[in-house]
Amino acid sequence: MFEFIEENKKYHDVKLMCEVLKVSRSSYYKYLHKTESKRSRENRMYEEEIMKIYEESKKRYGAPKIHKMLVNKGYNISLKRVQRLMNKLGIKSIIIKKFKPYSSSNRVEERENILNRDFSTTTINQKWVTDITYIYTVKDKWCYLATVIDLYTKKVIGYAFSKTMDTELAIRAVENAYNTQKPQGELILHSDLGSQYTSTKFQEYILSKGNIKHSFSHKGCPYDNACIESFHASLKKEEVNLATYHDFDTARLAIFEYIESW
Repeated sequence: MFEFIEENKKYHDVKLMCEVLKVSRSSYYKYLHKTESKRSRENRMYEEEIMKIYEESKKRYGAPKIHKMLVNKGYNISLKRVQRLMNKLGIKSIIIKKFKPYSSSNRVEERENILNRDFSTTTINQKWVTDITYIYTVKDKWCYLATVIDLYTKKVIGYAFSKTMDTELAIRAVENAYNTQKPQGELILHSDLGSQYTSTKFQEYILSKGNIKHSFSHKGCPYDNACIESFHASLKKEEVNLATYHDFDTARLAIFEYIESW
């Protein structure tokens, strides 16, 4: 009611509108001078910050990531409050069902799981995890990304992108990580039981380094490689599933930009 009077005072007399709407002028003027609460001011400020982060992430980020970024900026705000404000703003991260390739019917031989879901580390270059994921392009169809993550920093330290999912792709990703990090001590490299990682060529490459022990997930157990599975899920949710890549080069550039900013 008071909002109506405020919006229309340029066109109608305030006294007349108050009489018609049966409200006192004193109540209207009290409304004009009311003090905004501290909580309300904070919410308005947080809403602006949330929208800014949300738009800058290309609408990828949900409440947990937005909350983390706000805390990193020095704001003292709870995750639940971020969730409430995002609901008020009507925004949320986009979730699209990910592609799941058909599993192979070939018999897979179990190999030693040295890591055994012990993802703890005390410094860099103690434990790395690696895997390959699928990325679709209009012109070149399925392309493949191999990544390597250091379990200490939880960052991608090496990757390779190819039109072919083969052993060479897996080796290039690890080699990129090895050349960048130059690990000196003993290192555990964990992967699944994919043919790229169990191949003779990959095993020979690992042995040639002299300081890498290869660990393998149990058959059909993605939790054994949870860290890199989580990264690939984020990549699909926050980048790949929100875009349509024309060709290999377009996808490669987008993946590069995502990894460098992750």
